[in-house]
Amino acid sequence: MRTCLAAFPLAHCRPAPRALRSSRMKLTYYLEVLSSWCTWAEPTWSELRRRYAALGVTCEWRIALMNPADFPTSRAQTDWFYQRSGGTVMRSPFMLNSGWFEAQRGGHYEAPNLVAEAARDFGFDGDEIRLALAHAGVREGQKIGDLATAVAVASSAGGKKLPAKKLRAAAASASVRARVDASTAEFFAHQISQRPAFVLTSAIGDKAVFSGLVRLDPLVATIDAMLADTAAYAAHQAHHGGPPVG
Repeated sequence: MRTCLAAFPLAHCRPAPRALRSSRMKLTYYLEVLSSWCTWAEPTWSELRRRYAALGVTCEWRIALMNPADFPTSRAQTDWFYQRSGGTVMRSPFMLNSGWFEAQRGGHYEAPNLVAEAARDFGFDGDEIRLALAHAGVREGQKIGDLATAVAVASSAGGKKLPAKKLRAAAASASVRARVDASTAEFFAHQISQRPAFVLTSAIGDKAVFSGLVRLDPLVATIDAMLADTAAYAAHQAHHGGPPVG
């Protein structure tokens, strides 16, 4: 398999037209740190941020915890899923590592998600900490379902600004758990179940939801269409003012 993962979703990239620039559009990416499909979606998310953040689109990620029953029940099953997603679908040049799997957890892998969320309290609002956690888990097979392991990975990635002791306390706090529970509930409120999920909302009230999609082109086409409609509304108001009263 010779196709490069980083290049695959971006094969048909094109710059967003300057005429589509608009503020008050929001792109929300819902993810689970240990989700293989979220790993495959990361190049798409990176390109969307690069392309649209400069155009005034607010881009943010949120944790959407998987239900314990949604996780594989064995390493063999995990590897089968990885063969399907990485090999058959994405044609990745590498295989994901199922070493993170621990049968005794019964599908409870909240730790890396809580650590990623807690890192926000230390100024890490970007992707670097959660990506470090995901890499440690699904690429290196580290058992990041263990809180101490997840904290060690994150603290190493964050350096002096992310002290392990304080990070662990934050990750175990009720406030961080409440934030993760709230973002997970928000995800399910969209009546979707597959991660990654991308939710687009525009200044004129339009909304588009993509659940389970990892490829770039449909997202770009939708965002450009929504920005074009928003720009058209603004142009109409500039020429004709607001709607008549009564």
